[in-house]
Amino acid sequence: MEKAGIRAAVVTGASSGIGLEISRRLCELGYEVHGIGRDFSGTMADEGMRYFAEQGRFCPVVCDVLETDKLCALVRDIAAHSGVSVLVNNAGIGYYGLHEELGPKKISMMVRTNLEVPLILTQQLLRSLKKNAGFVINISSVTAKQSSPHGCAYGATKAGLAGFSRSLSDEVRRYGVKVVSVFPDMTKTGLYRNADFGVGEEEDSYLLPEDVADAVQSVLTARDGVVITEVALRPQIHRIQRKRRGD
Repeated sequence: MEKAGIRAAVVTGASSGIGLEISRRLCELGYEVHGIGRDFSGTMADEGMRYFAEQGRFCPVVCDVLETDKLCALVRDIAAHSGVSVLVNNAGIGYYGLHEELGPKKISMMVRTNLEVPLILTQQLLRSLKKNAGFVINISSVTAKQSSPHGCAYGATKAGLAGFSRSLSDEVRRYGVKVVSVFPDMTKTGLYRNADFGVGEEEDSYLLPEDVADAVQSVLTARDGVVITEVALRPQIHRIQRKRRGD
């Protein structure tokens, strides 16, 4: 049975980076946040998130999003007991380099994590989101809107996610559901751990996870009747830093 009067949210990739900051912001806004991730040991070392967990505001859900059957069972249970009004599809993985050198396993992991999982989770939770006139917020990437050499497959998955968002929006808007794509540029997270480059040294050459959380808050707090369907976030200057061999 759903908890009366409680607004619940599901956030994937919630243990660190953008997902963690979005989860924190949702807790501050009064949501009961069910954060999905593989390891929350570092998350619970955060005093603020530990407080929200103790208050029952943040509920860590340990699950690899690629374990489809387990993931679906978990989110169905969350929807049955809490009634989900916000889904944030944030979990993502990126491998970079020449496309011919990626290999099938890396390509499959990106397609499944960045595109398949959001499609499945949205399908599983859509009835609850319709009932609560809720939000589907898909964290895409600026690479969805432009050419992405050395990131062809990653950019393709994010473009697919953006296309899904646009079509789904037209499908469910009459039920009161709002579908939103957020397109961050380079953000200071662990996404680039598999790349030979990272964010620049200057603070105005990258975004912070908190900047993406700000955008999500703007989406959720817009007045009734207004839907912010797409938000693009860019740092003031475009600059990357090549990693030295061994970094």
